[in-house]
Amino acid sequence: MKGARRVWLGAVAVLGLVLVACTGGGQPTAATRAAAPIAAQTGAPASISPSASGPSTSTSSSSTTTTVAKTTVPTTVPPGLRVGARGPDVAALEQRLNTLHYDVGTVDDVFDQNTAYAVTAFQKVTGMDRTGRATDDVIAALATATPPPALVPGGNADRVEIDIPRQVLFLYKGGSLQKILTISSGSNERFCSEGYCRNAVTPGGSFGIYRQAKGWEYGPLGGLYNPQYFNGGIAIHGATSVPAYPASHGCIRIPMSAAEWFPGQVSMGMAVHVVGVPGEPLAPDIAQPTTATTAAPAVTPPTVPTTTAAPTTTVPDLLGNLLKPRT
Repeated sequence: MKGARRVWLGAVAVLGLVLVACTGGGQPTAATRAAAPIAAQTGAPASISPSASGPSTSTSSSSTTTTVAKTTVPTTVPPGLRVGARGPDVAALEQRLNTLHYDVGTVDDVFDQNTAYAVTAFQKVTGMDRTGRATDDVIAALATATPPPALVPGGNADRVEIDIPRQVLFLYKGGSLQKILTISSGSNERFCSEGYCRNAVTPGGSFGIYRQAKGWEYGPLGGLYNPQYFNGGIAIHGATSVPAYPASHGCIRIPMSAAEWFPGQVSMGMAVHVVGVPGEPLAPDIAQPTTATTAAPAVTPPTVPTTTAAPTTTVPDLLGNLLKPRT
C-alpha cells in the first residue's frame, strides 16, 4: 500500500508540472487568445494611469522596459461650410448665392448637394478651386461678387449660354440672367460605340432646341433625364453624376434637381450658344440658331457598279450616330 501511495503521489506531481508548463510559459494558445481581453491581445494596457515617465511593463526574466507611446488625435477640421452643415450661416450663404442667380434649390438652413452645386458654379465662374465647400475665401468673394456678364450680348432675349472652359450654363429670359448652373460637358476622350469611334466633344456654335423629351431616355451610351436636344444627339439633360470637370460623351449634364424645372424654362427653337470650344470661336454676329436636321453632314454612299458583283462595303452611319442620344 505504501508503495502504491508513493506511485500515486509521484503521478500527481508530474501532472502538476505538465499543467504549469502548458498554462504559465511559452506562447498563448488560440483558446487563451480568444478568451483574453482585447487590450491583452493587442499589447495595449487596459487602463492608462498618468505618471512622470509614462506607463511601462516589465517581466521577471528580463529588464527590458516597453513604453506605450501617446497618440494625439487631431481636433480641428478643414474650415468652411460643407454638405451636412446647418444653421443661420448656411441660410445666409444660400440667400447670397440665390441673389446672384446660382441655383441652390430651396433656400433654407441646410447645406445639401444643391447648395454644393451652387458653390461649385460660383467657384467656376470666379476661377477658384472647385471644391463645393464654402471656405473663408469663398465667403469673402461672395460678399463683393456681382452677376457675370453675358457671353453673347447680341443673343436672343431668351437663350441658353454654355461656357465650356468654365463648365457653367447661363439661362436668360427676357434679356435678363435667370439661373447659373454647374455642368459637365464632353470629356474629349476617345470612345467607341456600336462599331464607331470618335472623341467625346461638345461642338461649339449657335444652335436651337429642336426636341424636348420627358423622363428618362436611353441610348447606347446611357440614360438622359428630361433631355432638351439642340445638336443631333447632344442634349442638356439631368444626370446623377455632374462632376466639376468635363466627363460626358458630348451632352451637357446638369444636376437632377435643375433638370426638373429647366425644361419648363426653355422652348422649341430657343437659342443655345456653346462658347469657348478651342478652334470653334463663336462669330461676333451671332448666326441664327440651327437645328440638327440642317447642321448634320450629308453622307454619300460609295458608287457600286451594277454590271459586276461587288463586295459588301460597310460605311459608318455618321448621320445615325450623330442623332443618337449621348450622355
